[in-house]
Amino acid sequence: MSELQAGQILTLPVKRVIDTGYVLGDTEEVLLHQNEAKATLTTNDEVEVYLYHDKKQQLIATTTLPHVRFDIFDWAEVTEIKEGLGVFVDTGTSRHVLVSSDDLPELRSIWPEVGDVLYVTLKLDKRGRLLADPVREEDFEGNWDIAPESLFNQDIKGRVFRSGREGAVVITEEGYRGFIHNSERKRDPRIGEWIEGRIIKVKEDGSLNISLLPRKQDAQATDAATLLAYLEAHDDEMSFDNKSEPELIQTTFNMSKAAFKRAIGLLLKERLIKQSDGKTYLIKE
Repeated sequence: MSELQAGQILTLPVKRVIDTGYVLGDTEEVLLHQNEAKATLTTNDEVEVYLYHDKKQQLIATTTLPHVRFDIFDWAEVTEIKEGLGVFVDTGTSRHVLVSSDDLPELRSIWPEVGDVLYVTLKLDKRGRLLADPVREEDFEGNWDIAPESLFNQDIKGRVFRSGREGAVVITEEGYRGFIHNSERKRDPRIGEWIEGRIIKVKEDGSLNISLLPRKQDAQATDAATLLAYLEAHDDEMSFDNKSEPELIQTTFNMSKAAFKRAIGLLLKERLIKQSDGKTYLIKE
């Protein structure tokens, strides 16, 4: 079995110089292409390199070392999505590394998008191929920072690393664990997505409950703008009022009936609309 494997960082001697670069190693040989060498080398020089597979699955070397390693977790940006295969992430070298679909959520809608960032380490599959492996909650056990109670109702930012129908777990900027219950967001966040929310509870263990829903006063103005836009797009009238069915309101405007009524109340107060016979009309000056 070969002692040289993808993902290793080794110091190897230059065995010989060739037109395309350098052959490294003693008993086993690996190519360091000229484009992957930071300096000109000569025979018997020693050079620190990172090993990886090229597109032909040949093991080659680079002097550019990754910031993600077998024993080091770090953030890696998603650069490409391959349906049925997984996503590729940038670990700091020219060859981006696959996160297998086996290590991504079953629900396709919460896969990361290009530009999202995953917290990963490296691993080898059964065939010796290099993969990036996303962090799991047990990898953080005992290492979360403890959030102070004074953070209650404060705004917070973080990165999603687990998401599902029951909710999502985030790593905040400060290193706290945050949980977003499915009732506290309008859609399932993607893993790797950067989120901004507010803290609705600081738990006894120092973790956080986070909401992605806007505060009521902010939501009221946003929802009112949604209703105005709908009216303007439908000849200044709509067959909705405060007695409309909650399910129809939710389907049409993606808001609860309570939120709908608050938005209607704001528009009535500002004399932008009027209601009659089960309909709502935009008031034109």
